Amino acid sequence: MFWLVLSAMLALLATGTAVAYALGASSVLAFIASDNLRYLAIMPQRIFSQIDVFALMAMPLFILAGEIMNRAGITRALVDFAMAMLGRLKGGLGHVNVLASVFFAGISGSAVADAAALGNTLVPAMVARGYSPLYASALTAAASVIGPIIPPSIVMIFYGAVMQTSVAALFVGGVVPGLMLAGVLFMANAWFARRYDHPGGTAGDVPAFWPAFGRALPALALPVIIMGGIVFGIVTPTEAAALTVVVALAVGVWYGGLGKGDLAESLVQTAALTGAIFMILGAVACFSWLAGHEQLPTRLAGFVTELGLGRIEYLIVVNLIFIAAGMFLDPPVALALLVPLLGPPAVALGVDPVHLGIVLCLNLTIGLITPPVGGCLLAVSTVCKVEYWSLARAIVPFAILEVLLLFVIVLVPECSLFLPRWFGLLK
Repeated sequence: MFWLVLSAMLALLATGTAVAYALGASSVLAFIASDNLRYLAIMPQRIFSQIDVFALMAMPLFILAGEIMNRAGITRALVDFAMAMLGRLKGGLGHVNVLASVFFAGISGSAVADAAALGNTLVPAMVARGYSPLYASALTAAASVIGPIIPPSIVMIFYGAVMQTSVAALFVGGVVPGLMLAGVLFMANAWFARRYDHPGGTAGDVPAFWPAFGRALPALALPVIIMGGIVFGIVTPTEAAALTVVVALAVGVWYGGLGKGDLAESLVQTAALTGAIFMILGAVACFSWLAGHEQLPTRLAGFVTELGLGRIEYLIVVNLIFIAAGMFLDPPVALALLVPLLGPPAVALGVDPVHLGIVLCLNLTIGLITPPVGGCLLAVSTVCKVEYWSLARAIVPFAILEVLLLFVIVLVPECSLFLPRWFGLLK
């Protein structure tokens, strides 16, 4: 029956049908074709139970907060603060690019939004200081991968809902891998700065530290509110998301960049994106019900056992599958299609679901900078007006480093589990 679903879904996708409709319709057709029509009577209940998850309420709230902050005029404040910290170093604007991505990661949780915002702001400044347009664009796209790894993260909330895993533990678990990713990009930029003699900032370029810090402080307070409240048990991730929206509105007023039209547009964009995600979740519920009825995860686990794959070997195989999927599919779609099948056998082999979530979220986010689709590549290519395939070639060194870091995290689970254990979020 699985091959029937896959064939029907591919046929529907070939006609231009949206993924949610293709997956849901093919699952329903599989029930009908296998003479299991009676099970469809409880499908609405299955769909509702899939989306009736308290943690999912955090997703539209974090999306709204990110939309508000991206329209509130915080980009300049964060870039100035990053420039005050690292702008004097050789290759300083490259370091500022990476550090600004770290700051944005704690606000929006969206790689594509970060890539577009910083591509519009930093790439022209880097080109004016002597960086090649391709290098500046490639570094911006590579650094945007940090966005969904350092909390808040829309992708982690999605994974937590699919695998019934603590979103708080996932958020805390993403901090160290996200900072490791930033460290790798700092080192790469330093090496390229030496090789191509990228300049450091002049005294006139670098703003004074304390005024820049004071202007950026309201925006920097957001990740502190989110993580501090969650870690110390003051708020749940959903409550933290609601609080973040309130603070985002206050910050927008503080920076003076948020008008009534911006707020309305933020609400519309949030509703559209949230609706699309919940449509995918509904389709996932159909597919999960079908997979459970056909015992696909159990059969897959038995197949893995027969192959003699251990925990690490299986994780590597799963990552190779997700790397291939990430080249063509957006992270929520790939998670929806593959996690219900490949996640349970991994947990059965002893892989911690939090570690699995961090690994898979990083894996699929790297897919945003790999062709032929590459959402971040498309965003940066459009914003910075560089040719897509030239940008894809320029980003190869950064993509290789990020994939190598991914496998380091696969082999060393404590990279993602140390902080959740330390804060008592894991047993």
